[in-house]
Amino acid sequence: MVIFMNKTASSIAKGMAAGVAVGAVTYMMTNSNRKRSKAIKKGTGKAIKAVGTIVDNVTTMMR
Repeated sequence: MVIFMNKTASSIAKGMAAGVAVGAVTYMMTNSNRKRSKAIKKGTGKAIKAVGTIVDNVTTMMR
């Protein structure tokens, strides 16, 4: 009975370690996607602002 419980505990520990490893990898991938998404949104905002400035300048020159 003691041998059976040691094997079960070992299997549980291995399963928990695998779960933690998968969770850590998932977290890192999700976190990097969020950073990339924020960077894309920031870059898009800057581009829109630049286009708006150019349109304003052209409008001012045409007056």
